[in-house]
Amino acid sequence: MTEETEDIVRSGALPEHAVRTALLELLAERGTLTSTEAAAHLGHSSGLCSFHLRQLARYGLIEEAPATDGRARPWRLPQSQPPAPRDEFSELARGLEDESHQRWLARRAEAPAEWQRDEAFSAVVHLTPEELTAVGEAVRQLLARYRDRDDDPAARPAGARPVAAVTRLFPLLDQ
Repeated sequence: MTEETEDIVRSGALPEHAVRTALLELLAERGTLTSTEAAAHLGHSSGLCSFHLRQLARYGLIEEAPATDGRARPWRLPQSQPPAPRDEFSELARGLEDESHQRWLARRAEAPAEWQRDEAFSAVVHLTPEELTAVGEAVRQLLARYRDRDDDPAARPAGARPVAAVTRLFPLLDQ
């Protein structure tokens, strides 16, 4: 969450909510989003997503984007402020990822038994800069096989749920 968003949540004006956090993450990733697209991606109803998008807009955390087809009501992060430099966006994304993971750890026992495990792991490997790039591309290609499910609920197998896939590849610096 941005500092401004955290201030709004801390003030109690807009309590933190998992759907709103997921919507902000999705908007940061995709740029614009309709409630129907959000519902398809997050596995919620479009009405629920629409409600939370309007709440985020009410507190100035998002704004309406220009409509492309006249019917859809797309939303985006506010454009009135200059776009954050790449590093600031990356920091925001990492913070949202960490927050989502902490929420998962705290509430894992509430999930159905078959969903109570996760596949978190880490490894240190010795790579060249070219291999580092290749590993990142291989992970992106692997995940791309499942991207059609984001926008097409019919492509999702029975029992599929949104799953966060977080990969961080970076060189370790000498201490």
